[in-house]
Amino acid sequence: MVSVNVYTLLYAFGFLATCTAGILKEDSNQDSTVDYDVVIVGGGPAGLSALSSLGRVRRRALLIDSGEYRNNNTRANHDVLGSDGLPPSLFRARARDQISRYTTTSSRNGTVTSISSALNGSFVTTLDDGQEYTSRKIVLATGIIDIVPQIPGFSEAWGRGMYWCAWCDSWEHRDQSLGVLGSIEDAVFSTFQVMTMNKDIVAFVNGTDTPANRALLDKKLPGWQQQITKIGAVLENRTIASIERLQDGNLVRNITLWKEYDSFQVTLEDSTKIQRDSFIVSLKNRQRSYLGDKIGVKIKNERMMVNPASMLAAPGVYAVGDANNDSTTNVPHALFTGKKAGVFAHGTVDLWKTDVKNNNVKRSEHDLMVEEDNEVETLWKRMSQAYK
Repeated sequence: MVSVNVYTLLYAFGFLATCTAGILKEDSNQDSTVDYDVVIVGGGPAGLSALSSLGRVRRRALLIDSGEYRNNNTRANHDVLGSDGLPPSLFRARARDQISRYTTTSSRNGTVTSISSALNGSFVTTLDDGQEYTSRKIVLATGIIDIVPQIPGFSEAWGRGMYWCAWCDSWEHRDQSLGVLGSIEDAVFSTFQVMTMNKDIVAFVNGTDTPANRALLDKKLPGWQQQITKIGAVLENRTIASIERLQDGNLVRNITLWKEYDSFQVTLEDSTKIQRDSFIVSLKNRQRSYLGDKIGVKIKNERMMVNPASMLAAPGVYAVGDANNDSTTNVPHALFTGKKAGVFAHGTVDLWKTDVKNNNVKRSEHDLMVEEDNEVETLWKRMSQAYK
């Protein structure tokens, strides 16, 4: 079996998308009917990745950044090859600096208040200062918001020694006493994720350990109770009254070993106190923005629905990063989806042909979207077979 790098497939996707568009006009970037080929909403890793991808093929792209990021409280990005350990703000600053070399890209701070479809098939993006920008494509990189529980001390601890992603932060807290916080179902799944990293595990399930919930888990995950016993994890069903930070792992750390030494004291409803060095937490979350509602984007379970092959969420609209429905939320995923959207936005920008003067739409965007998706899926199947 011959392995193939995922980026090889991605560039092949880009080649197909460009071919489906026909030969792009050399002066297509000078289209005076719109301000930009693509407007990107959101300045996190996904949005920046889309901007970079478009800049490298001389597409006129504008990124609008509200300055709100899901990982604002996070000390460092991890599992990002070549940039592991960088604070999120430094990661973004370096990305913006690298993208600045591309002469067709620009970015600005601001909050988008609405996106609407124009009669000629383009989009109008409006900001809170009244400024409007027109474009042929939209990339939504607006992210999600974690809904933190109303536990005293939780918000102050969140993101610093208390994390949601085993791959993102467990290494820095390996072999430490760990608290797992969530419903019994979420806590059990999280415990299985970290069982190779931590042995002293207490799962705080806040009253959700009930016969009914155990029966549901038995159906979803047969044998879970035996596995929990084998791991040696403890299920703690009493409700948490408060969480207090005792030590800050940003101040007490071993940079040689890549270890952070946080410490927390959990007080339960009956005043029992349990100390933990770190936490992995399962939280519910919601969309940070619902801008896509008026331009055809569908949302299910607080995620924008996309075709995973192209990140297409609606005619002319792409949704990337944590906000879409492929259920993966980390920096490498954000970069990958942003890249995908950039590739396909570039390749399909000229599929949409209109006579602006006469407002004569020659083909429906819906038909073109279906055609594009079908071709992408066909290419994926062919390449998958070719590399077996």
